[in-house]
Amino acid sequence: MISVKKALIAGLIGVGSIVSAGSASAYVACNSAGDCWHTERHYHYDRDLGVQYHPDDWYFHRDWNNDHDRHYRDYHEGRGGYRNGVWFSF
Repeated sequence: MISVKKALIAGLIGVGSIVSAGSASAYVACNSAGDCWHTERHYHYDRDLGVQYHPDDWYFHRDWNNDHDRHYRDYHEGRGGYRNGVWFSF
């Protein structure tokens, strides 16, 4: 009976760690020129860049092939963003 309780507790701990790991924040940032990219946090960009943040699943609800106003750019590590289709770091 004790081993069943230990197995149940271990299982609950495992499920709890999976649930907490799946709640990481992610966003899609888009600037006023239509460049969009994935980011894990909100950074403070220059106002002239006009960056807006969207939830990560917003990406999947877009028709990127037919949306001529927005262009999804490649993911980059670290802090930065896109300006006129070119990645910059800060």
